[in-house]
Amino acid sequence: MELPRVDEIVENFEMMEEWDDRYRYLIELGRALPPLPDDARNEANKVRGCASQVWLSTSVNPNGSTGPVLSFVGDSDAHIVRGLIAVLFSLYSGKAAKEILATDATALFEKLGLRDHLTPQRSNGFRSMVDRIHRDATAAIN
Repeated sequence: MELPRVDEIVENFEMMEEWDDRYRYLIELGRALPPLPDDARNEANKVRGCASQVWLSTSVNPNGSTGPVLSFVGDSDAHIVRGLIAVLFSLYSGKAAKEILATDATALFEKLGLRDHLTPQRSNGFRSMVDRIHRDATAAIN
């Protein structure tokens, strides 16, 4: 299964009335993540601030028409967190660094209703992943 576009994820969330269905969908999205190579599970790729184990590896194509373009691979030992990673990758992966920095993941988080339905630790972990992606985008520009 390929990751859907972020607007498809929003539409699918809106169609589901029950949070159990939305959680199952998040888990399904996480299962669609490509496998993370074992050598990418290292300290440099570990995302700090997450209660679960989370790894995020960034690739930069410096020659995009609108500046550097970033792609991501990642994984977590928690199913829901893998789903959150998939949502972030649908939002950010394959985009120009400037576009990544101009895109508000917190607004998406709110739109999907995740703030009210995730534990504070998972919400903090989501913010930590966004911060990491933004740092990588900033580094690609500088």
